Amino acid sequence: MGWEGRIRRVAAGQDGLVCRGQALANGYMQHEVDNLVTSGRWQPLARAVYLPQPLWAAEPTRRQLIRAVLLSLGPAAHAVHESAAELHGIAGLPRSDEIHVGLPGAAAKRARIRQPNIMLHQREHPPGSLVDLGGLPATDAITTVSDVILRVGRYAAVSALDSALSRGLLAEDDLASIAHRIRRRRGAISARGHLAEADGRAQSPLETRTRLRCVDGGVPPDTLQLPVRDRDGYLLGIGDLGWLAPQVIAEADGQGPHRLPEAIFADRRRQNRLTNAGWKVLRFTWQDTLDPAYIPWIVRQALSAPPPR
Repeated sequence: MGWEGRIRRVAAGQDGLVCRGQALANGYMQHEVDNLVTSGRWQPLARAVYLPQPLWAAEPTRRQLIRAVLLSLGPAAHAVHESAAELHGIAGLPRSDEIHVGLPGAAAKRARIRQPNIMLHQREHPPGSLVDLGGLPATDAITTVSDVILRVGRYAAVSALDSALSRGLLAEDDLASIAHRIRRRRGAISARGHLAEADGRAQSPLETRTRLRCVDGGVPPDTLQLPVRDRDGYLLGIGDLGWLAPQVIAEADGQGPHRLPEAIFADRRRQNRLTNAGWKVLRFTWQDTLDPAYIPWIVRQALSAPPPR
């Protein structure tokens, strides 16, 4: 196998990335690597870490950017906070270009950070709290969530908790453990309130935000993921949020799957079935959650309206 084949094999094992030292060890000369970077044929993603493809052919993914930073900072580096949550697939946190990396004390002091979007956290994480996420070291789910809910606002924190519970990354019993972990840390008082509002039945951050708007507006739902059946037991549909006595359902329509034609047709058919069964169906989008008063006002109107004949 030639040196080009060897470097492709190295890159294949680390999300397509190559370190300068790996390139030199596999046959490249120093000036060859410099020329590849200067000409734009290799993209520099972090200190001495490259994506060996030009920008016009491949734009780096978030995973590649995170891996590049970890590779550049050495084997002790691991993803923490929002970056660890991103690797775990925990949803609901604000989008950011920042990459959060943890290093133990001595390694953190030696680290050289030249990119403003790299947030270095000098913390000691015991080996048992680190996991391998497809080759990337990161704090485990319970440590990640414990850290994150201290750093973000209520809606983002509850959304992250709901997402971790819904995905099975956390169990209900873990919430008490998180409350113990964050004791005496900055933001712990607010975070304990976020823990009390977590509900793993929420299937998206939009559902969480819709629920919290209803709670804040004095019209909390009776239940989540409410199955509605006809008199023969046939399932007519499942409502994201439900108010039982007035027979009101609220649906949180995200921009992803609900925009597909098949999903639109299915949503309309389900809504028709629910309406014919006497249920009032409300639909809310992300934009609706930005106004604190809108969702509670609409729900209150539906709850006070007389039932259909």
